[in-house]
Amino acid sequence: MNQLLSPTHPHFLRRVLLLDVVLTGATGVMLIASAPMLTPLLVLPEPLLRGAGALLIPFVAFVFWLSRRREIPRGAVWSVIAINLLWVIESVWLLVAGNVQPSTLGIAFVLFQTGVVALLIGLQILGVSRQGPAIA
Repeated sequence: MNQLLSPTHPHFLRRVLLLDVVLTGATGVMLIASAPMLTPLLVLPEPLLRGAGALLIPFVAFVFWLSRRREIPRGAVWSVIAINLLWVIESVWLLVAGNVQPSTLGIAFVLFQTGVVALLIGLQILGVSRQGPAIA
């Protein structure tokens, strides 16, 4: 494994946070900008897509700010993990609650982004669990 990608590398968590910024930021911008085009494909309401995208922007700003700090407080990382976990739970709830009936592509889209966020959660837990009270 490349040492830069190793969980024991001193910048592993910082890189995982930046990966979260890139992936979540791209998703947020896509949902906001492409909601009118995505709605008929995913069969998800346009306001839901735009709203979800808009919610991601302040989260991305916070995670970016956090990743650029000299020392990253563990508690702040656990906040990111908790918010990501809430996203996963809400995404699954969207599919099982029955309030929307997305297309097969819509279900796949929701499950894919949920899986990506779950993977980020796992990497963030791995990174924060290998660090001290504050991550340098």
